[in-house]
Parts: sequence; C-alpha cells; structure tokens
Amino acid sequence: MLEVRPLGIDGLLEIVPKRLGDARGFFMETYNAERFSQAGIDLLFVQDNHSYSAAAGVLRGLHYQLAPRAQDKLLRVIRGSILDIAVDIRRGSKTFGGWVALEVSAERGNQILVPKGFAHGFVTLLPDTEVLYKVTDTYSPEHDRSIRFDDPAIGIEWPSLPGGFQLSDKDLKAPPLAAAEVFD
Repeated sequence: MLEVRPLGIDGLLEIVPKRLGDARGFFMETYNAERFSQAGIDLLFVQDNHSYSAAAGVLRGLHYQLAPRAQDKLLRVIRGSILDIAVDIRRGSKTFGGWVALEVSAERGNQILVPKGFAHGFVTLLPDTEVLYKVTDTYSPEHDRSIRFDDPAIGIEWPSLPGGFQLSDKDLKAPPLAAAEVFD
C-alpha cells in the first residue's frame, strides 16, 4: 500500500501511500511501521511536528541537528504545496553539497524521507500551507544548526515567486556550507 521512489542521492526517498477514494473523499495510511520496515525503512519516530505558513513564499531552512541528536524526517503536506529541499552534508559522501528538490503537496499525497546527514528546508508554493513531519529525535537547541538557503556553493534553484521569500532572522543569519558544522 505504499510506493517508495529513490530521489537520486543515497537515502533520500519519496514515499507515496495508496489513496482509497470514493464520492465521500479518501482514506490514506500515511505511516505503518510494519509496511515501512517491509520497504527497508526501519526508523523509530519519537516526535510529530506541524507547521503552518499563511503565505506563499515562506521559506524555512536549511535546518538540521548534529549527532548525537541528528534526526531522520518523514514529511508530508496536509494543505497546500511546498518545494522541499534536502542537501547532503555528509562530508565523506560522494554527493556532499548536492541537493534534491521535490514538490510535496496535499493534492498528490506524497511524502519525503530525509535521513540524518542532510540539511532540510522548504518554501511554500501556496498560501495556507500546513506541513506535518515525524522525527527520530526530539528538538535539541544545543545541536540545532542551519545553512544559508541561497549559498552559491550549493546552488539551489529556488522557484521565483511573486513577493519573494519570507524568512526568519535565524535563517537570514545562517552561515554558508563552508562555514557550517556538518557530519563527518
């Protein structure tokens, strides 16, 4: 009842649960530990997070937590649409600094699995967007880090949106990848 698609960088996956629908609407099993395990995904999620963005162009990221409090994330959109970005920050990886973009939307019902060792962020493509995500460790301010969303060394191709981006002060002050603490 779920389709798993590799996204081109080792560990990044798009997960598409099967929707069962009729005239009333639909039912979708978004997470089932047994089915995920059968697909080779054995993670223990310990916290659920919910973000709401009022406008299109809200950019959150690029965020991650360092070991020993690093987090795997399973993210989905329950209203609206985002362009989700994951950047490989595993220094020994052949794809270090590489990134993947995936549109995740309520309409498509798809999800993205972002493993430890990746910085993660997204920009809302529609107003009133809500994102839910599960993580494998709780938030730890001491291990929380970020990387500048527009670091030219990474070269993320963010969409051009009317009105530009809305960012937090934390994200505006984030360092470039070259100056950030990453995974060795």
